[in-house]
Amino acid sequence: MEFSAPAKVNLSLRVLRRRDDGFHKIETLMAPVSIFDTLDIERRESGGLQFTCSDPSLPADSGNLAVRAALHFCETSGIQPHLRIHLKKEIPHGAGLGGGSSDAATVLLALDRLFDTRLPVARLADLAAGLGSDIPFFVHQSAAWCRGRGEIVEPCKLPSLPLLFIKPPFAVSTPWAYRRWRDSLEIPEMTYAAQKFPWGELVNDLERPVFEKWIQLAELKRWLLGQPEAAGALMSGSGSAVFALLRDKAAGTSLAGKVTEQFGENLWVRLTETV
Repeated sequence: MEFSAPAKVNLSLRVLRRRDDGFHKIETLMAPVSIFDTLDIERRESGGLQFTCSDPSLPADSGNLAVRAALHFCETSGIQPHLRIHLKKEIPHGAGLGGGSSDAATVLLALDRLFDTRLPVARLADLAAGLGSDIPFFVHQSAAWCRGRGEIVEPCKLPSLPLLFIKPPFAVSTPWAYRRWRDSLEIPEMTYAAQKFPWGELVNDLERPVFEKWIQLAELKRWLLGQPEAAGALMSGSGSAVFALLRDKAAGTSLAGKVTEQFGENLWVRLTETV
């Protein structure tokens, strides 16, 4: 059976403090968006877990969150992991779009269905929290406020927001961005202030460390804010993807063409919306 794993966008991300366990206390508003990885998952009679991926650069063992999620689910449920999983990647790695976390959450949801274990969402979220901070968010399949280190999830309603994502051909390490958060400096004349909207605000405290090292991301955000098609612009999560909040979805095609003309054809550019 095929299962879709959506990307996510951080519309608001506040880093509050570093915790004693090394994680950071955060408050973030996240929403799934209509960019999807696809997981083809089948039960097998025997033979354990067979995992393949369309992206050969990604690990195919327990270094992959989807594999860890499958093994974790089976171990805690007393099930032998006789499974075949193929992951087709569309969400770029190191973009701040949560692809790996979404893959893991989708595996948990899929196996609950395939094995008819009928676990409550709260139990699946507990399993997800043991695998990674963003994974419980994807289990809830809704826009949500996430707190703690990300594992405390409060689903909420948001209007559908049209977005244009742009990712340059490099990744940003999430642990690195958080380590640099406290000691990083703002770039002069760069806009970091919250951008206000009727549904909430666009703001991201991780822009400061990431922009300090990758100034081209700051320039991309600055340029987007000056375009008439964009109502706002922000980096998602720890980057490296930056997005424009569009005034309307029809404006996305025009803006995508301008992005390519201004910054070159080696960027990953996708028109999407929150779901």
